[in-house]
Amino acid sequence: MKRWMQAALTDTWQLGGLTIRGRVVLAPLAGIGNWFVRLQAKRHGAGLVVSEMVSSFAVHYGNARTCNELLRIHPDEHPVSVQLFGADPDVVESAAERVAAAGADMIDINMGCPVPKVCRTGAGAALLEDPERALAVASAAARGSGLPVTVKLRTGLRAGDLCGVEVARRLAWSGSVAGLAIHPRRAAQRHGGTPDYALVARLVEELPVPVMVSGGLRDAPTTRAAFAQTGAAAVLLARGSLGNPWLFDQLLGGHDLDPTREQILAELDWVIERAVEHLGVERAGRYLRKFYPWYIERLGGTRAEQRALQAATQTAPDLAAVRELLGIRRVAVAA
Repeated sequence: MKRWMQAALTDTWQLGGLTIRGRVVLAPLAGIGNWFVRLQAKRHGAGLVVSEMVSSFAVHYGNARTCNELLRIHPDEHPVSVQLFGADPDVVESAAERVAAAGADMIDINMGCPVPKVCRTGAGAALLEDPERALAVASAAARGSGLPVTVKLRTGLRAGDLCGVEVARRLAWSGSVAGLAIHPRRAAQRHGGTPDYALVARLVEELPVPVMVSGGLRDAPTTRAAFAQTGAAAVLLARGSLGNPWLFDQLLGGHDLDPTREQILAELDWVIERAVEHLGVERAGRYLRKFYPWYIERLGGTRAEQRALQAATQTAPDLAAVRELLGIRRVAVAA
């Protein structure tokens, strides 16, 4: 039994031979988790950060944007894991080698994405129906990179289906992975329905590798409760951290204090500056439109005021206009 070993979120732990300081992890966020989003999470206390989902085919074939942007790693974000998706072991092995050369500390394999265009290729959650291929992909990532490999997966594909649990067992007991991240919903549920944290607790007791929990962790009380209920090695924050990096501070500092308006605006200004550094002014202006609503929601005000401000930021001609709309006074935030 492992229950007596329940740790605190602030405790240091080991994953694949890496020392992780704190048990709060930034989950992979598709289309969002680039280097500066990960660096932001590190600034607020994340012990480990994981990249957005990266195509193994794009890396294998040297796609310039993928290799130059999605594999960009900031020196201050270590330890960092890069998440790959793919169903061809040879391609995954090649991509993993390139990821290791880019400076990643670990590789995560996506076996939970329910998006049809990913599953049609045999990748993501589709791997849960092909255990032999799932094991081959994980082993190929380890072989190609020489790095610890983890897998993030769902518990199944549809109601009554626990194929993901069986794949998790095979991965863990075969020695193919250093750890597992379990999102205890079926792929068909996407982000709906109640996560089955009791199932995660059973896997924590059963499996010989660290089990991390993801899914439904939108605020500090819910996350603390899931961590306590499951006995997981760590918690993965995903959508709950969007526009709210202070969630890491709350969990690791043991408080529920919300940031001030000035702190929110200063943080958003930091994000704007990093986006420009990453993408250039023109592309950053377009890219940041999905970020503004997350921060505007935290600023408070009526729903009508929030909607009006969100609409204005979406049509603002440039970043200077966005800063003026939001009242950002260029307050410096620590790098």
